[in-house]
Amino acid sequence: MSFDRNLAEIRFGCGLSPEISAPGSVAHILDRLQAPDRAAIAYPIAAFANVFGQTQKLWELKQIKRKNKGSTRARLVDEEIVELRKSARREQQVWFCQQMQRRISTNDGLRERLNFFWADHFTARGKSGLLNRANAAYVESSIRPYLTGKFRVLLKAAVTSPLMLLYLDQTASAGPNSDRAKKRPNAGLNENLARELLELHTLGVAGPYKQADVRELAKLLAGLHVKPSGVSAFRGSYAEPGSKTVLDLTYGSRRPEMADIDQVLTDLARHPATARHIATKLARHFVSDQPAAGLIEQMTARFLETDGHLIAVYESMLTHPEAWSEQSPNIKQPIDFVGSALRALLPPSQPRHKNRQFRISRHMFVPLALMGQTWEAPEGPDGWPEDDAAWLTPQGLATRLQWAMSVPQLLCTDLPDPRDFVHSALGKRAPRAVHFAAHAAESRAEGIGLVLASPAFQRL
Repeated sequence: MSFDRNLAEIRFGCGLSPEISAPGSVAHILDRLQAPDRAAIAYPIAAFANVFGQTQKLWELKQIKRKNKGSTRARLVDEEIVELRKSARREQQVWFCQQMQRRISTNDGLRERLNFFWADHFTARGKSGLLNRANAAYVESSIRPYLTGKFRVLLKAAVTSPLMLLYLDQTASAGPNSDRAKKRPNAGLNENLARELLELHTLGVAGPYKQADVRELAKLLAGLHVKPSGVSAFRGSYAEPGSKTVLDLTYGSRRPEMADIDQVLTDLARHPATARHIATKLARHFVSDQPAAGLIEQMTARFLETDGHLIAVYESMLTHPEAWSEQSPNIKQPIDFVGSALRALLPPSQPRHKNRQFRISRHMFVPLALMGQTWEAPEGPDGWPEDDAAWLTPQGLATRLQWAMSVPQLLCTDLPDPRDFVHSALGKRAPRAVHFAAHAAESRAEGIGLVLASPAFQRL
Protein backbone atom coordinates (compact mmCIF):
# COMPACT_ATOMS: atom_id res chain seq x y z
CA MET A 1 0.00 0.00 0.00
CA SER A 2 1.60 3.24 -1.17
CA PHE A 3 0.79 6.84 -2.04
CA ASP A 4 -2.11 7.36 -4.43
CA ARG A 5 -2.76 10.92 -5.59
CA ASN A 6 -6.51 10.44 -6.11
CA LEU A 7 -6.90 8.79 -2.72
CA ALA A 8 -4.80 11.57 -1.18
CA GLU A 9 -7.26 14.20 -2.41
CA ILE A 10 -10.28 12.19 -1.27
CA ARG A 11 -9.09 10.89 2.10
CA PHE A 12 -6.81 13.71 3.23
CA GLY A 13 -8.27 16.55 1.20
CA CYS A 14 -11.64 17.93 0.18
CA GLY A 15 -12.32 15.59 -2.73
CA LEU A 16 -11.42 15.46 -6.40
CA SER A 17 -11.95 18.47 -8.63
CA PRO A 18 -12.11 18.46 -12.44
CA GLU A 19 -9.84 21.53 -12.58
CA ILE A 20 -7.52 21.37 -9.56
CA SER A 21 -4.60 18.95 -9.61
CA ALA A 22 -4.31 16.37 -6.85
CA PRO A 23 -1.02 16.36 -4.90
CA GLY A 24 1.77 14.29 -6.38
CA SER A 25 3.39 13.10 -3.14
CA VAL A 26 3.29 13.32 0.63
CA ALA A 27 5.96 16.02 0.44
CA HIS A 28 3.70 17.94 -1.93
CA ILE A 29 0.81 17.76 0.57
CA LEU A 30 3.01 19.00 3.42
CA ASP A 31 4.53 21.78 1.32
CA ARG A 32 1.05 23.05 0.49
CA LEU A 33 0.05 22.85 4.14
CA GLN A 34 3.01 25.01 5.20
CA ALA A 35 2.56 27.57 2.41
CA PRO A 36 0.60 30.81 2.93
CA ASP A 37 -3.09 30.28 3.66
CA ARG A 38 -4.43 31.45 0.30
CA ALA A 39 -7.94 30.10 0.85
CA ALA A 40 -8.40 32.19 3.99
CA ILE A 41 -7.17 35.28 2.14
CA ALA A 42 -9.50 34.68 -0.80
CA TYR A 43 -12.54 33.87 1.36
CA PRO A 44 -12.16 35.79 4.64
CA ILE A 45 -14.05 35.20 7.88
CA ALA A 46 -14.27 37.78 10.65
CA ALA A 47 -12.03 37.61 13.69
CA PHE A 48 -13.68 36.68 16.98
CA ALA A 49 -13.00 40.11 18.47
CA ASN A 50 -15.22 41.69 15.81
CA VAL A 51 -18.09 39.36 16.63
CA PHE A 52 -17.68 39.94 20.35
CA GLY A 53 -17.87 43.67 19.68
CA GLN A 54 -21.31 43.14 18.13
CA THR A 55 -22.32 41.19 21.24
CA GLN A 56 -21.33 44.11 23.43
CA LYS A 57 -23.27 46.49 21.19
CA LEU A 58 -26.36 44.32 21.51
CA TRP A 59 -26.04 44.35 25.30
CA GLU A 60 -25.72 48.14 25.32
CA LEU A 61 -28.78 48.51 23.10
CA LYS A 62 -30.80 46.28 25.44
CA GLN A 63 -29.75 48.47 28.38
CA ILE A 64 -30.88 51.60 26.54
CA LYS A 65 -34.20 49.97 25.64
CA ARG A 66 -34.78 48.96 29.26
CA LYS A 67 -34.07 52.48 30.56
CA ASN A 68 -36.36 54.07 27.97
CA LYS A 69 -39.17 51.53 28.14
CA GLY A 70 -42.33 52.63 26.31
CA SER A 71 -40.72 55.65 24.64
CA THR A 72 -40.03 56.44 21.00
CA ARG A 73 -36.33 55.97 21.76
CA ALA A 74 -37.02 52.43 22.95
CA ARG A 75 -38.88 51.57 19.75
CA LEU A 76 -36.02 52.90 17.60
CA VAL A 77 -33.50 50.93 19.63
CA ASP A 78 -35.64 47.82 19.28
CA GLU A 79 -35.42 48.21 15.51
CA GLU A 80 -31.62 48.39 15.81
CA ILE A 81 -31.64 45.21 17.88
CA VAL A 82 -33.73 43.38 15.30
CA GLU A 83 -31.43 44.51 12.48
CA LEU A 84 -28.33 43.51 14.43
CA ARG A 85 -29.71 40.00 14.93
CA LYS A 86 -30.65 39.74 11.25
CA SER A 87 -27.16 40.86 10.34
CA ALA A 88 -25.66 38.15 12.56
CA ARG A 89 -27.78 35.49 10.82
CA ARG A 90 -26.68 36.77 7.41
CA GLU A 91 -23.04 36.78 8.48
CA GLN A 92 -23.28 33.18 9.69
CA GLN A 93 -24.58 32.15 6.27
CA VAL A 94 -21.82 34.14 4.56
CA TRP A 95 -19.18 32.44 6.68
CA PHE A 96 -20.68 29.05 5.87
CA CYS A 97 -20.42 29.88 2.18
CA GLN A 98 -16.84 31.10 2.66
CA GLN A 99 -15.90 27.80 4.28
CA MET A 100 -17.53 25.88 1.43
CA GLN A 101 -15.73 28.06 -1.11
CA ARG A 102 -12.46 27.25 0.58
CA ARG A 103 -13.19 23.54 0.20
CA ILE A 104 -14.26 23.97 -3.41
CA SER A 105 -11.30 26.00 -4.62
CA THR A 106 -8.33 25.07 -2.46
CA ASN A 107 -5.29 23.17 -3.66
CA ASP A 108 -4.52 22.54 0.02
CA GLY A 109 -7.40 20.31 1.09
CA LEU A 110 -5.63 18.90 4.14
CA ARG A 111 -5.63 22.37 5.72
CA GLU A 112 -9.42 22.59 5.46
CA ARG A 113 -9.86 19.10 6.87
CA LEU A 114 -7.47 19.78 9.75
CA ASN A 115 -9.23 23.05 10.47
CA PHE A 116 -12.49 21.15 10.90
CA PHE A 117 -10.84 18.35 12.89
CA TRP A 118 -9.22 20.65 15.44
CA ALA A 119 -12.32 22.85 15.69
CA ASP A 120 -14.20 19.68 16.61
CA HIS A 121 -11.49 18.54 19.05
CA PHE A 122 -11.74 21.93 20.77
CA THR A 123 -15.51 22.26 20.47
CA ALA A 124 -16.82 25.56 21.82
CA ARG A 125 -20.18 27.25 21.26
CA GLY A 126 -21.90 30.43 22.24
CA LYS A 127 -24.79 29.86 24.63
CA SER A 128 -26.88 32.94 23.97
CA GLY A 129 -27.29 36.05 21.88
CA LEU A 130 -25.02 36.73 18.94
CA LEU A 131 -22.35 34.39 20.31
CA ASN A 132 -24.56 31.52 19.14
CA ARG A 133 -23.27 32.42 15.68
CA ALA A 134 -19.63 33.02 16.59
CA ASN A 135 -18.17 29.56 15.98
CA ALA A 136 -16.61 30.36 12.61
CA ALA A 137 -14.94 33.46 14.03
CA TYR A 138 -13.64 31.47 17.03
CA VAL A 139 -12.10 28.87 14.74
CA GLU A 140 -10.61 31.54 12.49
CA SER A 141 -8.89 33.25 15.43
CA SER A 142 -8.03 30.41 17.82
CA ILE A 143 -7.62 27.29 15.65
CA ARG A 144 -6.69 27.97 12.03
CA PRO A 145 -3.45 29.95 12.64
CA TYR A 146 -1.99 27.08 14.72
CA LEU A 147 -2.61 23.96 12.59
CA THR A 148 1.03 23.19 11.82
CA GLY A 149 2.95 24.30 14.89
CA LYS A 150 3.44 22.77 18.33
CA PHE A 151 0.37 21.21 19.93
CA ARG A 152 0.95 23.14 23.14
CA VAL A 153 0.56 26.44 21.26
CA LEU A 154 -2.71 25.31 19.69
CA LEU A 155 -3.86 23.97 23.07
CA LYS A 156 -3.30 27.28 24.82
CA ALA A 157 -4.93 29.31 22.02
CA ALA A 158 -8.07 27.15 22.07
CA VAL A 159 -8.44 26.48 25.79
CA THR A 160 -7.94 30.10 26.84
CA SER A 161 -10.01 31.57 24.01
CA PRO A 162 -12.94 33.77 25.07
CA LEU A 163 -15.56 31.47 23.52
CA MET A 164 -14.16 28.38 25.28
CA LEU A 165 -14.11 30.16 28.64
CA LEU A 166 -17.70 31.30 28.19
CA TYR A 167 -18.88 27.93 26.83
CA LEU A 168 -17.57 26.01 29.84
CA ASP A 169 -18.64 28.64 32.40
CA GLN A 170 -15.05 29.36 33.40
CA THR A 171 -15.50 33.11 33.75
CA ALA A 172 -17.52 32.74 36.98
CA SER A 173 -15.16 30.23 38.61
CA ALA A 174 -13.47 31.38 41.82
CA GLY A 175 -11.01 29.58 44.05
CA PRO A 176 -12.45 28.59 47.46
CA ASN A 177 -9.88 30.77 49.24
CA SER A 178 -9.75 33.59 46.71
CA ASP A 179 -10.49 37.21 47.51
CA ARG A 180 -13.67 36.88 45.47
CA ALA A 181 -14.91 33.94 47.55
CA LYS A 182 -14.15 35.80 50.78
CA LYS A 183 -16.29 38.74 49.68
CA ARG A 184 -19.02 36.60 48.11
CA PRO A 185 -19.40 33.22 49.81
CA ASN A 186 -21.72 32.01 47.04
CA ALA A 187 -18.88 32.27 44.47
CA GLY A 188 -17.85 28.73 43.63
CA LEU A 189 -15.23 26.70 41.82
CA ASN A 190 -16.29 25.44 38.40
CA GLU A 191 -14.65 22.22 37.20
CA ASN A 192 -15.99 22.16 33.61
CA LEU A 193 -12.90 23.50 31.86
CA ALA A 194 -10.52 21.42 33.98
CA ARG A 195 -12.43 18.22 33.29
CA GLU A 196 -12.70 18.77 29.54
CA LEU A 197 -9.07 19.83 29.36
CA LEU A 198 -7.97 16.50 30.84
CA GLU A 199 -10.65 14.23 29.38
CA LEU A 200 -11.10 15.63 25.88
CA HIS A 201 -8.29 18.01 24.97
CA THR A 202 -5.20 16.22 26.31
CA LEU A 203 -5.02 12.91 28.22
CA GLY A 204 -8.24 11.30 26.98
CA VAL A 205 -11.18 9.65 28.75
CA ALA A 206 -9.00 6.77 29.95
CA GLY A 207 -6.10 9.05 30.86
CA PRO A 208 -4.06 8.75 34.07
CA TYR A 209 -5.89 11.35 36.15
CA LYS A 210 -8.23 11.27 39.14
CA GLN A 211 -10.98 13.49 40.46
CA ALA A 212 -8.43 15.13 42.76
CA ASP A 213 -6.45 16.19 39.67
CA VAL A 214 -9.58 17.71 38.15
CA ARG A 215 -10.27 19.77 41.25
CA GLU A 216 -6.68 20.91 41.65
CA LEU A 217 -6.55 21.89 37.99
CA ALA A 218 -9.82 23.80 38.40
CA LYS A 219 -8.21 25.76 41.24
CA LEU A 220 -5.22 26.46 39.02
CA LEU A 221 -7.43 27.69 36.17
CA ALA A 222 -9.58 29.90 38.43
CA GLY A 223 -8.96 33.49 37.42
CA LEU A 224 -9.26 33.01 33.68
CA HIS A 225 -11.90 35.43 32.43
CA VAL A 226 -13.02 37.49 29.45
CA LYS A 227 -12.74 41.27 29.40
CA PRO A 228 -15.60 43.42 28.06
CA SER A 229 -13.42 43.96 25.00
CA GLY A 230 -13.59 40.21 24.22
CA VAL A 231 -10.01 39.41 25.20
CA SER A 232 -9.06 36.62 27.60
CA ALA A 233 -7.12 37.65 30.69
CA PHE A 234 -6.13 36.56 34.19
CA ARG A 235 -8.09 37.90 37.16
CA GLY A 236 -6.07 37.58 40.35
CA SER A 237 -8.94 38.21 42.75
CA TYR A 238 -10.70 35.03 41.50
CA ALA A 239 -7.58 32.86 41.57
CA GLU A 240 -6.85 30.32 44.27
CA PRO A 241 -3.74 31.23 46.29
CA GLY A 242 -1.08 28.69 47.22
CA SER A 243 0.32 25.69 45.40
CA LYS A 244 -1.76 23.16 43.44
CA THR A 245 -0.79 19.59 42.49
CA VAL A 246 -1.87 18.11 39.16
CA LEU A 247 -0.62 14.66 38.10
CA ASP A 248 1.98 14.77 40.89
CA LEU A 249 3.45 18.07 39.66
CA THR A 250 3.21 21.20 41.80
CA TYR A 251 2.26 24.59 40.40
CA GLY A 252 1.82 28.06 41.77
CA SER A 253 2.79 29.84 44.91
CA ARG A 254 1.25 32.29 47.31
CA ARG A 255 0.50 34.73 44.49
CA PRO A 256 -1.23 33.07 41.48
CA GLU A 257 -0.06 34.04 38.02
CA MET A 258 -0.95 33.30 34.39
CA ALA A 259 2.48 31.68 34.08
CA ASP A 260 1.22 28.79 36.27
CA ILE A 261 -1.57 28.09 33.77
CA ASP A 262 0.89 28.31 30.87
CA GLN A 263 3.09 25.72 32.56
CA VAL A 264 0.35 23.19 33.29
CA LEU A 265 -0.87 23.45 29.69
CA THR A 266 2.68 22.84 28.47
CA ASP A 267 3.09 19.80 30.74
CA LEU A 268 -0.27 18.34 29.69
CA ALA A 269 0.60 18.88 26.02
CA ARG A 270 3.85 16.93 26.48
CA HIS A 271 2.35 14.03 28.41
CA PRO A 272 2.67 10.57 26.76
CA ALA A 273 -1.06 9.96 27.24
CA THR A 274 -1.78 13.15 25.31
CA ALA A 275 0.47 12.01 22.48
CA ARG A 276 -1.43 8.74 22.20
CA HIS A 277 -4.83 10.41 22.51
CA ILE A 278 -4.09 12.91 19.72
CA ALA A 279 -2.52 10.25 17.48
CA THR A 280 -5.54 7.99 17.91
CA LYS A 281 -8.04 10.74 17.17
CA LEU A 282 -6.20 11.84 14.03
CA ALA A 283 -5.92 8.23 12.78
CA ARG A 284 -9.61 7.56 13.46
CA HIS A 285 -10.72 10.73 11.71
CA PHE A 286 -8.60 10.46 8.59
CA VAL A 287 -7.86 6.77 8.08
CA SER A 288 -10.31 4.41 9.79
CA ASP A 289 -12.63 4.43 12.78
CA GLN A 290 -10.70 1.30 13.82
CA PRO A 291 -7.11 2.31 13.02
CA ALA A 292 -4.21 -0.15 13.01
CA ALA A 293 -2.12 -0.25 16.17
CA GLY A 294 1.07 0.27 14.18
CA LEU A 295 -0.20 3.54 12.74
CA ILE A 296 -1.06 4.89 16.20
CA GLU A 297 2.29 3.77 17.61
CA GLN A 298 4.22 5.53 14.84
CA MET A 299 2.27 8.76 15.23
CA THR A 300 2.54 8.69 19.04
CA ALA A 301 6.29 8.20 18.88
CA ARG A 302 6.68 11.06 16.43
CA PHE A 303 4.59 13.34 18.65
CA LEU A 304 6.88 12.65 21.61
CA GLU A 305 10.10 12.90 19.58
CA THR A 306 9.21 16.35 18.24
CA ASP A 307 7.62 17.86 21.36
CA GLY A 308 4.23 17.71 19.71
CA HIS A 309 5.20 19.30 16.39
CA LEU A 310 1.98 18.74 14.47
CA ILE A 311 3.41 18.84 10.96
CA ALA A 312 5.69 15.94 11.94
CA VAL A 313 2.74 14.00 13.33
CA TYR A 314 0.80 14.53 10.09
CA GLU A 315 3.83 13.35 8.12
CA SER A 316 4.08 10.18 10.21
CA MET A 317 0.42 9.46 9.45
CA LEU A 318 0.77 10.10 5.72
CA THR A 319 3.91 7.99 5.37
CA HIS A 320 2.50 4.90 7.09
CA PRO A 321 1.24 2.16 4.70
CA GLU A 322 -2.07 1.90 6.57
CA ALA A 323 -2.88 5.46 5.55
CA TRP A 324 -3.35 4.22 1.99
CA SER A 325 -5.27 1.04 2.76
CA GLU A 326 -8.74 0.72 1.27
CA GLN A 327 -9.80 -2.16 3.50
CA SER A 328 -12.15 -0.17 5.74
CA PRO A 329 -12.32 3.50 4.67
CA ASN A 330 -14.37 5.85 6.78
CA ILE A 331 -17.82 7.09 5.84
CA LYS A 332 -17.72 10.79 5.01
CA GLN A 333 -19.25 12.96 7.67
CA PRO A 334 -22.09 15.06 6.22
CA ILE A 335 -19.95 18.17 5.86
CA ASP A 336 -17.34 16.18 3.96
CA PHE A 337 -20.00 14.61 1.74
CA VAL A 338 -21.54 17.97 0.87
CA GLY A 339 -18.17 19.69 0.54
CA SER A 340 -16.69 17.06 -1.78
CA ALA A 341 -19.87 17.06 -3.89
CA LEU A 342 -19.63 20.83 -4.31
CA ARG A 343 -15.94 20.56 -5.17
CA ALA A 344 -16.66 18.03 -7.92
CA LEU A 345 -19.63 20.01 -9.25
CA LEU A 346 -18.45 23.61 -9.00
CA PRO A 347 -14.87 24.06 -10.23
CA PRO A 348 -13.67 27.69 -10.44
CA SER A 349 -14.71 28.10 -14.09
CA GLN A 350 -18.22 26.65 -13.62
CA PRO A 351 -20.95 29.35 -13.72
CA ARG A 352 -23.18 29.30 -10.65
CA HIS A 353 -26.93 28.91 -11.05
CA LYS A 354 -28.88 32.13 -10.46
CA ASN A 355 -32.02 30.29 -9.41
CA ARG A 356 -33.65 32.38 -6.67
CA GLN A 357 -35.26 29.27 -5.21
CA PHE A 358 -31.93 28.15 -3.75
CA ARG A 359 -31.67 28.93 -0.05
CA ILE A 360 -28.71 28.22 2.22
CA SER A 361 -31.00 27.23 5.09
CA ARG A 362 -33.29 25.00 3.04
CA HIS A 363 -30.68 23.30 0.86
CA MET A 364 -27.66 23.23 3.19
CA PHE A 365 -28.40 23.75 6.89
CA VAL A 366 -31.56 21.65 7.04
CA PRO A 367 -30.15 18.68 5.04
CA LEU A 368 -26.95 18.67 7.11
CA ALA A 369 -29.05 18.52 10.27
CA LEU A 370 -31.14 15.65 8.85
CA MET A 371 -27.91 13.84 7.94
CA GLY A 372 -26.99 14.12 11.63
CA GLN A 373 -24.63 17.10 11.65
CA THR A 374 -26.38 20.32 12.60
CA TRP A 375 -24.09 23.10 11.45
CA GLU A 376 -21.84 24.38 14.26
CA ALA A 377 -23.96 22.62 16.88
CA PRO A 378 -22.53 19.33 18.18
CA GLU A 379 -24.45 18.02 21.17
CA GLY A 380 -21.63 18.42 23.67
CA PRO A 381 -17.99 19.44 24.20
CA ASP A 382 -16.82 16.06 22.87
CA GLY A 383 -17.81 17.13 19.35
CA TRP A 384 -18.97 14.87 16.54
CA PRO A 385 -18.69 11.06 16.72
CA GLU A 386 -16.02 9.27 14.68
CA ASP A 387 -17.79 5.90 14.49
CA ASP A 388 -19.17 5.15 11.04
CA ALA A 389 -22.36 3.82 12.62
CA ALA A 390 -23.25 7.34 13.77
CA TRP A 391 -23.62 8.44 10.15
CA LEU A 392 -25.22 5.29 8.71
CA THR A 393 -28.73 6.00 9.97
CA PRO A 394 -31.83 5.49 7.77
CA GLN A 395 -32.72 9.19 7.93
CA GLY A 396 -29.14 10.26 7.29
CA LEU A 397 -28.72 8.03 4.25
CA ALA A 398 -32.15 8.95 2.86
CA THR A 399 -31.29 12.65 3.16
CA ARG A 400 -27.97 12.15 1.38
CA LEU A 401 -29.80 10.46 -1.48
CA GLN A 402 -32.45 13.19 -1.66
CA TRP A 403 -29.79 15.94 -1.57
CA ALA A 404 -27.75 14.23 -4.30
CA MET A 405 -30.76 13.93 -6.59
CA SER A 406 -32.18 17.44 -6.10
CA VAL A 407 -29.62 20.07 -5.07
CA PRO A 408 -26.93 19.86 -7.82
CA GLN A 409 -29.34 21.10 -10.50
CA LEU A 410 -30.13 24.13 -8.31
CA LEU A 411 -26.42 24.97 -8.10
CA CYS A 412 -25.17 24.49 -11.65
CA THR A 413 -26.19 26.38 -14.75
CA ASP A 414 -25.28 23.31 -16.82
CA LEU A 415 -24.79 19.98 -15.12
CA PRO A 416 -21.79 18.00 -16.39
CA ASP A 417 -22.26 14.83 -18.40
CA PRO A 418 -22.60 12.02 -15.80
CA ARG A 419 -20.22 9.85 -17.84
CA ASP A 420 -17.51 12.48 -17.37
CA PHE A 421 -18.56 13.30 -13.83
CA VAL A 422 -17.79 9.74 -12.69
CA HIS A 423 -14.12 10.36 -13.47
CA SER A 424 -13.94 13.87 -12.04
CA ALA A 425 -15.66 12.83 -8.78
CA LEU A 426 -14.18 9.38 -8.16
CA GLY A 427 -11.21 8.93 -10.50
CA LYS A 428 -9.97 5.35 -10.58
CA ARG A 429 -12.04 4.50 -7.50
CA ALA A 430 -15.27 4.44 -9.51
CA PRO A 431 -16.68 0.87 -9.53
CA ARG A 432 -18.10 -0.62 -12.72
CA ALA A 433 -21.63 -0.38 -11.30
CA VAL A 434 -21.33 3.40 -10.90
CA HIS A 435 -20.06 3.75 -14.47
CA PHE A 436 -23.07 1.75 -15.64
CA ALA A 437 -25.50 3.89 -13.63
CA ALA A 438 -24.00 7.09 -15.04
CA HIS A 439 -24.30 5.80 -18.61
CA ALA A 440 -27.83 4.46 -18.14
CA ALA A 441 -29.32 7.51 -16.39
CA GLU A 442 -32.30 9.09 -18.13
CA SER A 443 -31.17 12.64 -17.33
CA ARG A 444 -28.06 14.48 -16.26
CA ALA A 445 -29.61 15.29 -12.89
CA GLU A 446 -30.36 11.63 -12.29
CA GLY A 447 -26.90 10.54 -13.38
CA ILE A 448 -25.13 13.08 -11.15
CA GLY A 449 -27.36 12.09 -8.25
CA LEU A 450 -26.57 8.40 -8.66
CA VAL A 451 -22.83 9.08 -8.66
CA LEU A 452 -23.03 11.26 -5.51
CA ALA A 453 -25.31 8.77 -3.75
CA SER A 454 -23.11 5.78 -4.59
CA PRO A 455 -21.32 3.95 -1.74
CA ALA A 456 -18.01 4.72 -3.45
CA PHE A 457 -18.56 8.48 -3.16
CA GLN A 458 -19.76 8.19 0.44
CA ARG A 459 -16.40 6.84 1.64
CA LEU A 460 -13.07 8.57 2.19
